[in-house]
Amino acid sequence: MRLRDKTALVTGAASGIGRACATRFAREGARVALVDIDRDRGQEVAAELAKEGEVAFFACDVGFKDQVDATVDSVLDRFGHVDVLLSNAGIMRRFDFLDLSETDFDDVIRTNLKSIFLFGQAVGRHMASRRSGVIINMSSTSVVMTMPTLAAYAASKGGISSLTRAMAISLAKHGIRVNAIGPGTILTELNRTNLLANAETRRSILSRTPLMRLGEGDDVAGVAMFLATDDSAYVSGQTVYVDGGRAGLNYILPVPAAL
Repeated sequence: MRLRDKTALVTGAASGIGRACATRFAREGARVALVDIDRDRGQEVAAELAKEGEVAFFACDVGFKDQVDATVDSVLDRFGHVDVLLSNAGIMRRFDFLDLSETDFDDVIRTNLKSIFLFGQAVGRHMASRRSGVIINMSSTSVVMTMPTLAAYAASKGGISSLTRAMAISLAKHGIRVNAIGPGTILTELNRTNLLANAETRRSILSRTPLMRLGEGDDVAGVAMFLATDDSAYVSGQTVYVDGGRAGLNYILPVPAAL
């Protein structure tokens, strides 16, 4: 129960990595504010996690300041304070660079990157008034490697890691630590369906993953817990990659037939 008496706000909490991290925080004793644009799924997750402790859902499009400010005010009204902010909400649009529309580019940057700024500022002001807090931003291995169809996504995630460093330096004087997590291929609900249904895609990913397995939401949640607690009290401004060793690999590995 390392987060007992703490409040965690998690964006993009209705599914995938956000849901896994919110679940871990709740099981470690935190009161959890689940934030997502998907009202139905968010309420379902809140109902499921109610057995773990105090959990509430707040509907929000994370890329719009008025909604973010209203959501943070509602969370503070409900829980009184926020000790941990996990900004995880994000989208992906796949297009070759020359086919990427301005609208799709703007949507990805607004949802993935601008939301980090908006929530970081709104919650950061509250944390600064209390002289303590932890902010965790969800980046990606796309910061250091990417694919030709992920220009907007890579730009947003690169911006998140850079913004994380700037936030960490600026907020340190207020007693706030800021770090990022860069997941590799994680078996979210969507990825699990797509990857497990396609053996060739799965083997291709494994050939670029030294640990020879795909990641689980709990793999990311464990790192989020480390960054949320005093176990990482002297860590700030970092992006921690959770990718099975992929970022350091510069060749293709043979995949055993059993995999």
